[in-house]
Amino acid sequence: MTVLVTGAAGFIGSHVTRKLLEDGYSVLGIDNMNEYYDVNLKKARLEQFSTHPNFKFKLLDISDRIAVEMLGQEHPDIEYVIHLAAQAGVRYSLENPFAYVDTNLVGHVAILELCRNLKNLKNFVYASSSSVYGSNTKMPFSIDDRVDTPMSLYAATKKSDEMMSHCYAHLYRFPSVGLRFFTVYGPWGRPDMCAFIFLDAILKGKKMPVYNNGNMQRNFTYIDDIVAGTIACMKKPQEVIDGETPHQAYNIGNDKAEELMRFIRVLEQKAGKKANISFEPIQPGDVPATIADIEATRKTFNYEPKTNIEEGLENFVNWYKEYYSE
Repeated sequence: MTVLVTGAAGFIGSHVTRKLLEDGYSVLGIDNMNEYYDVNLKKARLEQFSTHPNFKFKLLDISDRIAVEMLGQEHPDIEYVIHLAAQAGVRYSLENPFAYVDTNLVGHVAILELCRNLKNLKNFVYASSSSVYGSNTKMPFSIDDRVDTPMSLYAATKKSDEMMSHCYAHLYRFPSVGLRFFTVYGPWGRPDMCAFIFLDAILKGKKMPVYNNGNMQRNFTYIDDIVAGTIACMKKPQEVIDGETPHQAYNIGNDKAEELMRFIRVLEQKAGKKANISFEPIQPGDVPATIADIEATRKTFNYEPKTNIEEGLENFVNWYKEYYSE
């Protein structure tokens, strides 16, 4: 069984790829290897399974719709698509909005077109984001909540992806599921995410900005739990029933909200060094809390996050020290 993983050199994509290979799937990975953050980190992620007999990689930008169409023609055996490629980052969307339009909108439609033309497709799984909840104040965030008030262009593109995916599932009758990820961290993480930024600052003795004066809450979710949820969703496609659209969005996160300052204190403990904190006001496009209601995901896919931040951050610190010592 062949799985197409877009964004295979990314943080979540590389972990999903590894797990799929361990489970006996063949993986076709694509990535454009852009320079949003350190390309060498992306290359190192891919190097872990570059010699695996069931892994193939193709350098490809999903916004190139002709290249994506040709990919489908070259690989008609694709049975599952896990679409994780995206221009990430809330704050960067203020600096370079067209990167989000090209990848998250144009690229997403290109992948949807690919899916509707795959004769053997069993399920389409794609990354949405907890950012779609925007200015919602009701906690925890439920998949039944309205998501009409995005606070960043990144969030707006992810909400648009959900709407376009619903439309394609309705029109072309293939099962589709969007995963609203909540603050992912762990080994091989992205340098623009908070756990990485904080640890880098702590170990190097740099001043560490903490926004909203530290008054933040997040469902920090360890990467292994994200991967388990993603693959569980892939393996259980929604039934295609007349009169219903086979599309649904689900929250994939931890079931425990953590105060940001507690997260930092645990990170300090695992790093063995105190942070030099500079408290700052909240940034444009950011929200003070993202807390997940995962009951629907638990009920439908038997999803159960298992990793607390003490264990997860210890694994992350150990990886960081080993990777950067080399």
